[in-house]
Amino acid sequence: MIRKIIQIDEAKCNGCGACAAACHEGAIAMVDGKAQLMRDDYCDGLGDCLPACPTGAISFVVREAAAYDEAAVLAAKAKKEETLPCGCPGTAAKAIHREEVPASICQTPASQLRQWPVQIKLAPVNAPWFDGADVLVAADCTAYAYGNFHQAFIKGRITLVGCPKLDSVDYAEKLTEIFKNNHIRSITVVRMEVPCCGGMENAVKRALQLSGKSIPCNVVTISTDGRILDRK
Repeated sequence: MIRKIIQIDEAKCNGCGACAAACHEGAIAMVDGKAQLMRDDYCDGLGDCLPACPTGAISFVVREAAAYDEAAVLAAKAKKEETLPCGCPGTAAKAIHREEVPASICQTPASQLRQWPVQIKLAPVNAPWFDGADVLVAADCTAYAYGNFHQAFIKGRITLVGCPKLDSVDYAEKLTEIFKNNHIRSITVVRMEVPCCGGMENAVKRALQLSGKSIPCNVVTISTDGRILDRK
């Protein structure tokens, strides 16, 4: 069938393996130090791997390819889990369930993180925790600048983080797929006051437009000395 699928430019590939880690279907593997699409039927055409590539070696093409076989992907994942009982690397997706701990018992505030991974580049587009979720999209530095970040912003939300300057990628495409493929109740963007953080806000706004969804969205701006400057 003719469909959208990824292609990898071997000349641009630096062998970092980020795309293989980002491909939750297992369609990409490292062969002789280069990323390679191993099976067309494992590639769902959503492109989780594209923003993970630091050299721009991956792109979409439309060509003759085997249809995406979700059953085969799930079977391969199950087999891999059987052969690796010790678990997956740090990119493995998982939900985190927390119990409320009385403040009198726990002097150190508990983490409010509800899922893993949190990096926008690594988050699975169709992760079950997105369904009916309030989503936080935060610039990396905000959690360090604002002291009560977990209680004020992470609590009760699914968290996605990134740095539009250091990552040198446009998050809009990945966020578009997340917004389009899931029922999301609200979006909170937390950014720093510095100009480069505008890239995070703009990516969310473009993704909302491209997704065709009408999702309530508010933006909070944090100062470099840890104050909330603006809410809109």
